[in-house]
Amino acid sequence: MQMGRDLCFCLAITGLCIGLASGDQWNILNLAKTHVGCGRSTTTPTTASLRNYCESWRINVELNNIRAFDVVPEECIDHIGKYMTSSQYKADSERAIEESALYLSSFCTFVGDGKDAWIFDVDDTLLSNLPYFKKHNFGGEKLNATTFEGWMRERKAPALEHTLNLYHEIRGKGLKIFLISSRKEPLRDATVDNLIKVGYHGWKGLILRYFITFF
Repeated sequence: MQMGRDLCFCLAITGLCIGLASGDQWNILNLAKTHVGCGRSTTTPTTASLRNYCESWRINVELNNIRAFDVVPEECIDHIGKYMTSSQYKADSERAIEESALYLSSFCTFVGDGKDAWIFDVDDTLLSNLPYFKKHNFGGEKLNATTFEGWMRERKAPALEHTLNLYHEIRGKGLKIFLISSRKEPLRDATVDNLIKVGYHGWKGLILRYFITFF
């Protein structure tokens, strides 16, 4: 479940509308019937190309239609890896942040009474775990909680540049910023240090929701 959540965040930051494969070729919801919560399909796409199959799987993860997978389907590992390291991923991330900034400037009216707030998730919104997943087959390996938490303790997660810019734009407008994460409480110091190291500061609270989320 943790694997699905973490990689889902990594993909969902780029949750923009991209054309899906034609419904008469292949339907991700039909394929879901052959899944047993493990992420590996028991059928192989026939009429649809492998690229369309994997792109549709990725987008449906972003849309939260596919949840709690343990691993990326084996046949899609290469496709996911290429996307996550591509200029398209960076462009999609930038566009998602631009839309957030547009919403902030166009539709938010701030009273100025000190009660205006903005909430950010930490993993793969403020900090990128992509370097970890690059070393672990882009989600093609079942997540090892021990090694993943070890990566977090190293405090080496880079900032997502466009999110960092939005973060400081929001601070400049006088909003209080709260951070949430599904990380465990013993990772608090490492998380705070990592955030400060890459340029985040001035938030009002960091809520670690591990027990709330998983128990």
